[in-house]
Amino acid sequence: MTIERMDSNQRMSKIVKHNGTIYLCGQTAADDDNWDITEQTQRCLDKIDALLEQAGSDRNKILSTTIYIRDMKDFAAMNAVWDAWVADGEKPARACVEARMARPHILVEFSVVAAE
Repeated sequence: MTIERMDSNQRMSKIVKHNGTIYLCGQTAADDDNWDITEQTQRCLDKIDALLEQAGSDRNKILSTTIYIRDMKDFAAMNAVWDAWVADGEKPARACVEARMARPHILVEFSVVAAE
């Protein structure tokens, strides 16, 4: 049984692959405290696209997503970006929870599980 860890540092791996499944956790926008929830969500989804491509997959193979949002007042705006990104008929299982973030400027964070 092989576990492949990609882009690892002392704390984490950006991508972990095991048994045909890809795991991406902690995907946030780059460090810029001027971006609103719409910009941060789009940047997160762009990052997820790039990581999935690097892992040999794409957004249409996402099995589940957990979205952590700093304030539920931003839920509708985040969903507008999400809804435009996810293809009809390819919607993954999804949860969205309000959460405190590691840094005050982070408004949204994604964890993704996808098939290869």
